[in-house]
Amino acid sequence: MCEHILANTDWHITILDALTYAGDPARIYEAGKFDPSRVRIFWHDLNAPIMDTLARRIGDVDFIVNMASNSHIDASIADPVPFVKNNVNVALHMLEYARVVMPGVFFQASTDEVYGSIEPGGVPYKEWAPINPSSPYSGSKAAQEAIAIAYWRTYGVPVLIGNLMNAVGERQDREKFVPKCVRSILSGKEVVIHGTADNIGSRHYLHARNISDAILFLLGRPVAAYPDADCPDRYNVVGERLDNLAMARKIAEILAMPFVYRLDHNPRSRPGHDLHYGLDGSKLAALGWKAPLDLDTSLERTVKWMQQNTDW
Repeated sequence: MCEHILANTDWHITILDALTYAGDPARIYEAGKFDPSRVRIFWHDLNAPIMDTLARRIGDVDFIVNMASNSHIDASIADPVPFVKNNVNVALHMLEYARVVMPGVFFQASTDEVYGSIEPGGVPYKEWAPINPSSPYSGSKAAQEAIAIAYWRTYGVPVLIGNLMNAVGERQDREKFVPKCVRSILSGKEVVIHGTADNIGSRHYLHARNISDAILFLLGRPVAAYPDADCPDRYNVVGERLDNLAMARKIAEILAMPFVYRLDHNPRSRPGHDLHYGLDGSKLAALGWKAPLDLDTSLERTVKWMQQNTDW
């Protein structure tokens, strides 16, 4: 997102990051078009509020994009209480800050997972379909949405919710599926695929560049306000559907290496696992937004980058 803003605007960027296991400033410094005169990074753990001293250092704010959250589903299942508390605090403290500084837009990054699973061939969920989370992770993201909606209505915070699908991209954390596949295939290890032979799990994948482009597109639009609207603006940002075995095969083809896999149905690490998700992206498409990168192009670029940068 930082790289995309630098490449496509003249904006200055302030980043708040707790710099935990997944927080590495090198992800910013090694990005293309990095300009230190336009980027500031403040260490801050959003389990705590943004105090006045930090707020003064940040200065004026035009837009807030709240992407901060724990996102590893396995971790949310293994130890749900600190995981959920963290994500609730992230939303609460960012929204408290936002109701003081009142940006033009407060973009709350959410997930397709708040809607729960969908059957293969089922009708994709439109915006404002019933919420039905399956894991502590998706429950915590639904909680973030609910808090954001309450602040939109009670305090007039200009909230805009984006439900995003599975990201791929260079510098992605190693816990995610694509880098995990790359690592396993390069080392000759078995790739675990969720599902059965006649029902393999799938996801809708899109490059982080596409997510960033959609967010930048939406930040330029007017935001609904209460009481003129009953609910804040919400948009699905949809990727290309691919079952996870097909994804692993594509990765192996790009690497030009063989791979072995094992199907795992209802794994003990993920009780209540959702095999499929599905969102309807027609609302955003009707506004004229189109993803700049197709999946094959972005996946090849991502996998080759990971192959050449194995230290990541």
